[in-house]
Amino acid sequence: MNENPFRLLPAVAIVLEHPQLVAVRGDYAHETIATAVRAEIDALRQKIVVGETIANDVDALVSRVIARLAEDNRSTIRTVINATGIVLHTNLGRSPMAESAALAAYEAARGYLNLELDLGTGKRSSRQDNVRDGLCRITGAESATCVNNCAAATVIVLRTLAMGKEVIVSRGQLIEIGGSFRIPDIMTVSGASLREVGTTNITRIGDYAAAIGPNTGAIMRIHTSNFRVRGFTKTVGIEALVELGRKQNIAVIDDVGSGAVVDFAKYGLDGEPPITEGIRAGADVALFSGDKLLGGPQVGIIAGKKSWIERIERDPMMRALRLDKMTLAALEATLRLYRDPVVALREIPTLRMLTMPLHELRTRAEAFAERLRSVSALSSVEVHDNIAYVGGGSLPDESLPTVVVAVTAHHHSESAMATRLRTATPAVVGRVQDACVLFDLRTVFDRQLDDLFTAICRAADAQILV
Repeated sequence: MNENPFRLLPAVAIVLEHPQLVAVRGDYAHETIATAVRAEIDALRQKIVVGETIANDVDALVSRVIARLAEDNRSTIRTVINATGIVLHTNLGRSPMAESAALAAYEAARGYLNLELDLGTGKRSSRQDNVRDGLCRITGAESATCVNNCAAATVIVLRTLAMGKEVIVSRGQLIEIGGSFRIPDIMTVSGASLREVGTTNITRIGDYAAAIGPNTGAIMRIHTSNFRVRGFTKTVGIEALVELGRKQNIAVIDDVGSGAVVDFAKYGLDGEPPITEGIRAGADVALFSGDKLLGGPQVGIIAGKKSWIERIERDPMMRALRLDKMTLAALEATLRLYRDPVVALREIPTLRMLTMPLHELRTRAEAFAERLRSVSALSSVEVHDNIAYVGGGSLPDESLPTVVVAVTAHHHSESAMATRLRTATPAVVGRVQDACVLFDLRTVFDRQLDDLFTAICRAADAQILV
């Protein structure tokens, strides 16, 4: 007569007294450990139910319990080594911040600060005062304020300038941005109504002028993010829109989008309007993101005429969209770096990555490839010229010449290698192309190179020599 297989299942209380689980009691609560033990025993029970044979191996069970505890305790938001070469990778958090900005956010989070307190007078102040001067300095605007992202900036500006009125926008600029957010939908949320003019490819100044009526609240130029129309096209510049707005006494809004302070044309990257363009032309309000080409935290920045900024800040919606203390501290630190353009290019990762010379990329790639060639589990390690993109809806037409390390492994396909790297600790995200895994070191920090090397070795099942 066969023994009842369910008798092989150990008691929870016995497993809990296993030396390895006793050793981790300081790391996990008792109930957390017990829950993991019950889950592993239940998994064995289900195997018996479907007719599988199980081993009476408590040590193996305990090993699975410890692995489960570690997995359950691991943060879902994890550090990722971005080896894609895409500088503003939206899925990976867009712009990495400068060390001084990250430190400022850390210090703000771990203690108190004068968020809304004037230390000189002892009276309450506005949290926007902490960043206003810096924003005015980089934009040339009379005043500035900020909210939690550029979509929020669009909503509150339209509420203030054109609630209940029409906003004239070219059909060629009615885009959908990331996350299925469409400009017409944002317009509706704000309480303004959309007045489309022109066609997808052609909009003239006369189209705007013909659309102006007694219920016109504003004219708006919208950055088209990662969308472009080529060929037979015509758009109206911000200068002409401002001139029309002045003649008709209508506000002009300039959605600049990516927040370029640096002239990237100097580095061969054309097509992104500087944040100063609309302000210099006389736009009433300009909007742009903080976590794209500015290289700071996620914010929506609103710069323009002081009278409009004051009205925007009085809107009750402002409280719902305001920034927290960590973001404000990081933004102020980022803006401070722009006081010296040389320092900004050196210290702000986004700027440093985008302007990195090709010869420097090649030198880094060759040095890293030489390390990888000593790993016997890798079947090939080569250095190739390639292209990358800025990402984040910025400079969508502009490819970046780059240099990549292309790797293949003996025992794993390129897709399997990519998965193993992505699910490792730390996670590594590269690119799969031409049956290889590509690593673009443009977006890999020097401090991450050793971890990247170790991750590749482990993904390839190579022995790591210390």
